[in-house]
Amino acid sequence: MALTDLFENINMPSCIWFQGDKRNAYASLLAGLLFFTGWWIIIDSATIKPGQIPAGYWMCGVAGTLSLIMVNSVSNAQMNGDSYEGGCLGTRGARIWVFLGFVMGFAAVIASCSILFTVYINQAGKSKSAGVSLFLQNALICIASIIFKFGRSEDVWA
Repeated sequence: MALTDLFENINMPSCIWFQGDKRNAYASLLAGLLFFTGWWIIIDSATIKPGQIPAGYWMCGVAGTLSLIMVNSVSNAQMNGDSYEGGCLGTRGARIWVFLGFVMGFAAVIASCSILFTVYINQAGKSKSAGVSLFLQNALICIASIIFKFGRSEDVWA
């Protein structure tokens, strides 16, 4: 009895997320993987070499995560004014919110790059891998935010 004969009568149902247009599923999976990898890198670096990353440096990753939430909490329809007319600022408020989210995300990347070069590269005695992991975390979170915002199409449910 061959192995293929054993599994011949087993039918696996197809996943509903991967039926039809797969762009949203792939963009979401890639963004989630990048976000997870960013946090995994910094947590791994902090556990391998305790004390190399001070508590204040973690705020770059927290700001990047808040940026991801801010940017992706507003839909493209709200940005264009197609479906959002309420609130005190309306469409303009949604655009300001997304702009501030992008500013926060890019500021987190710039701050982590500054920490990498001023603290970990220029000073002897510090492990450079901790600074690189801090920068990689924020760069991956920023890329994940951009992929999640612009990689998906919102007209699938229409």
